[in-house]
Amino acid sequence: MTPCSSPIHARIESLNWENQFFAVNSGILRFEYDSPLLTTQLLDSYARVQAKIPAQQSDWLDGLQQLGFKLVEGEVDLTLAVGTQNAASAVQLATSTDIPILRDLAAKIFTQSRFRTPWYQPADSGRFYAQWIENAVLGTFDHECLLLKNSDVIQGFVSMRQLNESEARIGLLAGRGVGGQLMESARFWCQQRGLETLRVATQISNTAALRRYIQSGASIESTAFWLYR
Repeated sequence: MTPCSSPIHARIESLNWENQFFAVNSGILRFEYDSPLLTTQLLDSYARVQAKIPAQQSDWLDGLQQLGFKLVEGEVDLTLAVGTQNAASAVQLATSTDIPILRDLAAKIFTQSRFRTPWYQPADSGRFYAQWIENAVLGTFDHECLLLKNSDVIQGFVSMRQLNESEARIGLLAGRGVGGQLMESARFWCQQRGLETLRVATQISNTAALRRYIQSGASIESTAFWLYR
């Protein structure tokens, strides 16, 4: 075997929840310089191994590609200050009765993600995000899901998760033509809890989402690559 010219030191952590959900034996790399050298023999014990690396870490990118990893997508992480002058939100808190409609919407909207073919089955991406939004409503992953409605019709939704005493993260955000209102609602949600920073991530290819977040005052903090083997 030809030695890797950009050696990777990492351990493989089993993705237990994903393995049960997708019925695939998969793991994710945890990069630690005191970990053993990553080899194809270690990788071969998993059907799929994921890796998320900072975009500027070109030596890791080279090393992973030499080990058989392929680029899946790029990701942008953004932050914005919450402030204290956000207007009261007109959104409603989603309840369990909203779950069937939200699941259907999420399954149709989030079809192009890193859980797409050929790495996963055709319906897996939608199924994953349908479960995500259900968990958000129930408070078992994100903490709450906020809804923007016109009469009884859901126009958009945003799920929120408090990370610590000063930060929160948007999980899922969707709504044609109402993205600005949903962002304002997310900031107000943070203001009510005394949080200072709101985080959100999106795919590099999702220029519409990037424009919305930047127009709402967000700035790019970091970029990353997802790779699979």
